[in-house]
Amino acid sequence: MGEMGPGEYFICGGFGGICTVLVGHPLDTIKVRLQTMAIPKAGELPMYMGTWDCMKKTVRNEGVRGLYKGMGAPLVGVAPIFAISFMGFGVGKKIFGPNDGNRLTYTELFAAGAFSGIFTTLIMAPGERIKCLLQIQQGANAPKVYNGPVDVVKKLYKQGGLGSIYRGAGATLLRDVPASGMYFLTYEAIKDYLSSNGDNPPSILATIVAGGSAGIANWLVGMPPDVLKSRLQTAPEGTYKNGIRDVFKQLMKSEGPLALYKGITPVLLRAFPANAACFVGFELCKQFLDFLFPKNAKTSPEQIKFEKEQK
Repeated sequence: MGEMGPGEYFICGGFGGICTVLVGHPLDTIKVRLQTMAIPKAGELPMYMGTWDCMKKTVRNEGVRGLYKGMGAPLVGVAPIFAISFMGFGVGKKIFGPNDGNRLTYTELFAAGAFSGIFTTLIMAPGERIKCLLQIQQGANAPKVYNGPVDVVKKLYKQGGLGSIYRGAGATLLRDVPASGMYFLTYEAIKDYLSSNGDNPPSILATIVAGGSAGIANWLVGMPPDVLKSRLQTAPEGTYKNGIRDVFKQLMKSEGPLALYKGITPVLLRAFPANAACFVGFELCKQFLDFLFPKNAKTSPEQIKFEKEQK
């Protein structure tokens, strides 16, 4: 991604994040509904038979807009979240990378990406809580507990203060640290491979492949803690007194290990296009800024290589 200033990271990361939400939110809604649906009693069918069934019932009962429930919170938060995430990755590369300017190893890239996951939790955790509570409100005629993101914040604060708004922060951190490490590692590794080890600027196709693959790698690692997070954040107050540990114990006892991957189908269906859109948006925004402000244009890979050889 090259060396970029904080302002560029904020603008390009924010734009990439907006692209991610617009493309991926419908399948995220389906994921949360599959993760949090009630366990059927003996002889009863589950509320949803799978991803396609959930999508059909949501559209039939609530219209297409039902797939975009809860999008306000992540849409408002994506710019700072992605800016901080990409900025954190840049800082992590300086902390964990070599001082001689050589290429980072895969281990160092993973560590830098994992470091970025710590940065986003303060913003991500309440946004995830708000999003999940709005997403599980189902059916046009069902009782409506919350009227939107602001109403969720007001009622949660009244219920339990900031602690209630930030419920699931630990689970969010548990998800995002390893998942972010795998996310940035996968993107950088595939992008470099498809662009002759970074000697050439990545093409749109290379960015799509690398970004989409990064999204899949992210969720293969982050899915189990995400299921626990969704259960914890949508449960009534006082359900899990010991937090994520109680969620894990109950889930293992009642549903088994496979429940940690509930909703994996819509997640993987969403991961590739949404994260491909993120990195394409990021790279295009970066090119646009370089076009608007030529004085900020970065040194080409060929020039960097030449300068290193001269040293």
